[in-house]
Amino acid sequence: MEKTLQQYDEVVLACRKIFVDKTKDYGTAWRILRPSSLTDQLFIKAKRIRSIEEKGDQKVSDSIEGEYRALVNYGALALIQMNMKESSELELGLESATLLFDQQIEQTRMLMMAKNHDYGEVWREMRTSSMTDLILMKLLRIKQIEDNKGQTLISEGVDANYMDIMNYAIFALIKINESK
Repeated sequence: MEKTLQQYDEVVLACRKIFVDKTKDYGTAWRILRPSSLTDQLFIKAKRIRSIEEKGDQKVSDSIEGEYRALVNYGALALIQMNMKESSELELGLESATLLFDQQIEQTRMLMMAKNHDYGEVWREMRTSSMTDLILMKLLRIKQIEDNKGQTLISEGVDANYMDIMNYAIFALIKINESK
């Protein structure tokens, strides 16, 4: 588990750097997005990964690794948006935005640690293509929950699905890094 935590933190650090740099460039313009728009952005990224996996090549130079990092970051943005009041300011400032990002990453990391304890790091035996499929399935679940105005009968909520997406994307990045 210690190796996983180190690898996890390395991936998160790279994602965080992108978040901070983009916040410096654009501010928190993403705050204008509704949760469903963030879900759709995640869906676009995951569908592109799957398309490249299936075709075996790509025409746009953006890497699969970059798309997985985007899944982590957009997942964190979606979680932040879920917890913000609609009346909140759109521009958060770098320090506030980064603090909120770090809080969501920490909650997601804690979920990963609990699940890794119970599942015994079975993700290490999975194919990255299966992780992509699970991410897409979770996005379809989120879309259904959003269409149902957040109501579920027995299922976990949108937040748990976002965190699972983030963790699968981080696991995929760990596996890709290990294969290099």
